[in-house]
Amino acid sequence: MGILAFPVVLTQMSTTAMMIVDSAMVGRLGATQLAAVGLGGIWLWTAVVVFVGAASGVQIFVSQAHGAGNARDCGPWVWYALASLLPLSVVGAGTLALLVEPFLRLLGPSAELQSVAASYMLPRLPGSVGVTVTMILASFFRGLGNTRTPLYATLVAVGVNAVLDYGLIFGRLGLPEWGVAGAGAATAIGEWVNAGILFAVFSRHGMSARFGTAPRWPIARQVRRFLRTGAPVGGQWVLDMLSFAAFTTLIARMGDASMAASQAFIMLLSISFMQAFGISIASSTLVGRYIGADDLAAARRSFWSGLKLVLLVGGAIAALFIGFPDALLRVFTDDPAVLRFGAPLVVLGALFQLLDAVGIIAGGALRGAGDTRWPFWVHTALAWLVFVPLAYLLGVKLGGGLTAAWAGATFYVAALAGALVWRFVSGAWQEIHI
Repeated sequence: MGILAFPVVLTQMSTTAMMIVDSAMVGRLGATQLAAVGLGGIWLWTAVVVFVGAASGVQIFVSQAHGAGNARDCGPWVWYALASLLPLSVVGAGTLALLVEPFLRLLGPSAELQSVAASYMLPRLPGSVGVTVTMILASFFRGLGNTRTPLYATLVAVGVNAVLDYGLIFGRLGLPEWGVAGAGAATAIGEWVNAGILFAVFSRHGMSARFGTAPRWPIARQVRRFLRTGAPVGGQWVLDMLSFAAFTTLIARMGDASMAASQAFIMLLSISFMQAFGISIASSTLVGRYIGADDLAAARRSFWSGLKLVLLVGGAIAALFIGFPDALLRVFTDDPAVLRFGAPLVVLGALFQLLDAVGIIAGGALRGAGDTRWPFWVHTALAWLVFVPLAYLLGVKLGGGLTAAWAGATFYVAALAGALVWRFVSGAWQEIHI
């Protein structure tokens, strides 16, 4: 587990670094600018995550085909995914470009926050298509157990993003000074660099000979199989993200300083989230591979190994959050109001990220088994019947503010983690056939 998971964790940490660099540099421009990157970034990810979630289905088919010894059946799944998801993601990005400004007005944050968020979102939109392509290709490599190629591609993309962030935000390195818009453009370019590197490796002759990666026309029956398994993952992720975007909008209406503090906190949480997500990808790959090899006992052991590893990592991050909340927040801002709002959140985050990590591992193991529909319904029910109403009740109706709203979010991730762990332990996934 550790050998497979370590490069994936590094990949996810590198992806996190791209977001952290954006937030840390933009935070020097002011609280409103930091808040705008948070609000705009959350809604952009919500718009694209349905495609990204569905793209992760490639890993399920590749890992099970590879585990069954059918190596040349692995590559075609990339082409089936591209045929079904790429046109939709292009149309989605174009539609969102037309709706960004009226949509932000509908959300109701401050007028300045609306304007700055739009200037971040518009240049970043082209990168959303690159994210979908990246996820399709990365899922192929991870399904094979090749976690190093996505890592190397991500490291290059992060480097490109960091350099362009510095140049385009502040007008350095001979580049124009675009401020928040520069951060969006730099991220979009970095996302396409990642996709381009992965596609170049995928297209190599040796890959084609071994894994059948040569271009091919989509087969309707196989595309339907892919969508039957991948679409529930995309649906689960988008409905989950919609609830989080609604929660973020609630925070934004509390004021720019509250939204800026929440964004800094989310960036700190992402340190844990991305490591947990990386371990869950390794767990998903191993579960799928062992199911393909008809070794269910090994699939169960992979889940428990992933859970132990993520709790070890999460425990270390919890100690960091409790011990150094102010120092961590100052990575993003020196604004006194933002620091005052953010400090209690970081302490609460010690518990939040541990519970969230448990749920992420359980969800990844279920996904590797092809069990995607039950988690979809559980995520949806808890997100909209518990998370959003509870955060609104505690944060707004009862006047608890920012920290109380995040306490409601913590209760939600605890309930979700418990449900997903129960599902895996029940063994119902053993009856799933994709």
